[in-house]
Amino acid sequence: MVEQPQPISPVKNFFAGGFGGVCLVFVGHPLDTIKVRLQTQPKPQPGQPPLYSGTFDCFRKTLVGEGVRGLYRGMAAPIIGVTPMFAVCFFGFGLGKRLQQRKPDDVLTYPQLFAAGMLSGVFTTVIMAPGERIKCLLQIQAATGETKYSGSLDCAKQLYREAGIRGVYKGTVLTLMRDVPASGMYFMTYEWLKNVLTPEGKSVSDLSAPRILFAGGLAGIFNWAVAIPPDVLKSRFQTAPPGKYPNGFRDVLRELIREEGVASLYKGFTAVMIRAFPANAACFLGFEVAMKFLNWIAPGL
Repeated sequence: MVEQPQPISPVKNFFAGGFGGVCLVFVGHPLDTIKVRLQTQPKPQPGQPPLYSGTFDCFRKTLVGEGVRGLYRGMAAPIIGVTPMFAVCFFGFGLGKRLQQRKPDDVLTYPQLFAAGMLSGVFTTVIMAPGERIKCLLQIQAATGETKYSGSLDCAKQLYREAGIRGVYKGTVLTLMRDVPASGMYFMTYEWLKNVLTPEGKSVSDLSAPRILFAGGLAGIFNWAVAIPPDVLKSRFQTAPPGKYPNGFRDVLRELIREEGVASLYKGFTAVMIRAFPANAACFLGFEVAMKFLNWIAPGL
């Protein structure tokens, strides 16, 4: 059993969650670019080496060929989306907890926290899916040497012009398959670690910054341990030419396993795990700091 935080104001949640999300993107986007490029690199011809031999080779080639800006390709889309996305994410988690409480002071179990986290994953997919689609297309564009999209807005306009709203939201089911269980693991692990790291006789709300960083970082690792296989499928599906996978993720899964084996579902694993700890540590610390600041300046909001 765990100590539950007080219900979070939607207004405070919006700003604190948005600030935490911005922190996450700035810290984690370079390795997200590497992850997507590894996941979507074409299968090499017989006798030819792959485009990237691994995480560090991809990082080196990106840095040498495109400079630091290359590591931040496609960042505008997630930056624009993080404020409402993380607001909805943290609000969804709070709502999920309240829906399971019979009385306001009921303490939830960890399975109930997992269920509340899964609800937050459903909420965020509406915002996350188009942002992920645009981000992935922009991230692989530079690697292919083609310049079809001049930026995030141009990419969104072209996708809508070519296939309507369905083109913008391509990969939504796979985004749900990734985010619903991963979000449950994310929030449950964070709440569990916060309680484990809280000294006896102290309140969770008084947890020190290093302990918040540690709890948030490990929560990110647990989140991605669940999310990587559907994330690989999502990246492949969202960046594929129209009509390549008529049966959706099932076609992507069959092709990957047939041509590259089960291990292909964990492409980008090293980049993801290197990114997961610092990015999510920054996210939760940013959220907690922003929330304390908002509680200080507007306690009744």
